[in-house]
Amino acid sequence: MTDAGRSADQLDTGKPHSARMYDYFLGGKDNYPVDAEAAEQVISLFPAVRDMARTNRAFMHRAVRLLAERGVSQFLDIGTGIPTEPNLHQIVQGVVPHARVVYADNDPIVLRHAEALLHSTREGRTAYVAGDVREPGKIIAAARETLDFTRPIALSLVALLHLVADEDEPRRIVRELLEPLAPGSCLTLSHATGDFDPETWERVVEVYRKGGTAAQVRTRAEFTEFFTGLELVDPGVVPAERWHPEPGDRREDGGEGGAAGPGEEIPLYVAVGRKP
Repeated sequence: MTDAGRSADQLDTGKPHSARMYDYFLGGKDNYPVDAEAAEQVISLFPAVRDMARTNRAFMHRAVRLLAERGVSQFLDIGTGIPTEPNLHQIVQGVVPHARVVYADNDPIVLRHAEALLHSTREGRTAYVAGDVREPGKIIAAARETLDFTRPIALSLVALLHLVADEDEPRRIVRELLEPLAPGSCLTLSHATGDFDPETWERVVEVYRKGGTAAQVRTRAEFTEFFTGLELVDPGVVPAERWHPEPGDRREDGGEGGAAGPGEEIPLYVAVGRKP
């Protein structure tokens, strides 16, 4: 399903887009020179950003797998990004074959790749919504076509809210997305922070803003506010690599190509909260 007001042909290749920059960080090919140029500026400021992107994706995999193992069978993933296998539905339907997944993103290039997001198991179902998180009501309305809002839904806003400025009221957005969800629903978030190196992240944020993206890193306290009224799943709010780590999630020797070294914290807070 798609928003009738958007088209896969409405690609703006004149300025960078965060989803295509993220694809570049992950080593993907679905980006344009303007995206690569902006991404390289970020890499020059923070060489471990590629490691950060991989760490974020590994967290998403662990989080949705854990929720599926705990019985959640419906997922709403906003800020999907360009498909990179395994996708969220592949993870959760590997645990719960009848799981239903709705993806949402505002980049037309993601819509062009939506077919990769729709290869559901026979028992389950996946759907795609072209929508902007700053219009939560429209996303919820479209998601109702696929998801049963009388049962728990796992809402994922992974690596998204640091692309929503305070003036767009991200806390209100989260509240409006959570409000129609049934008790037992969950919120999964990851968010870049400047807590460990404020000066570097001021420069990184400026790269995004010059490209037209309202980036904004937040402190641990500010990130925790998104979970007001929710019950945090252990271990609560932590850097991504400390949330239910699995062998192989991080190269302890620091790897190559600017990966984070031993003991160097990835500046990404994560958490999962449950609606009581």
